[in-house]
Amino acid sequence: MAMKSKGSRFERELISMLWSRGFAAIRAPASGSASYPSPDIIAGNGKRYVALEVKMRSSFPVYLTKKEVEDLIEFSNKFGAEPYIAVKIKRLGWRFLKVEQLIETKNGFKIDEFNFYQGSDFDELIGLKQQRLK
Repeated sequence: MAMKSKGSRFERELISMLWSRGFAAIRAPASGSASYPSPDIIAGNGKRYVALEVKMRSSFPVYLTKKEVEDLIEFSNKFGAEPYIAVKIKRLGWRFLKVEQLIETKNGFKIDEFNFYQGSDFDELIGLKQQRLK
């Protein structure tokens, strides 16, 4: 399966999860190729809005470019959404990291086995429970 279609499958999985918990959600399939900043997923429930850059990997680390993060922030600021990096690691599930939880590298940012667990789980993302201090 091509990497692009595999990524789309995980984006659709996350959209289904959001809809099942009362959020309207859409994929922005032009993400990364549009001339304007565009996250992978935009979701909201009338009270809370999130913009998600989605990454799926079988293992750590997960790398993001500076442009991916800057575009997510710019879109979120203009749209009024909270920016998150949605990361799914095979056998570990989903975590949702705020930009300030990313580790800066020479060429961008990364998520490793340490900051991955600083992120929110799905229920914390959608506001069903408060994140515990870690």
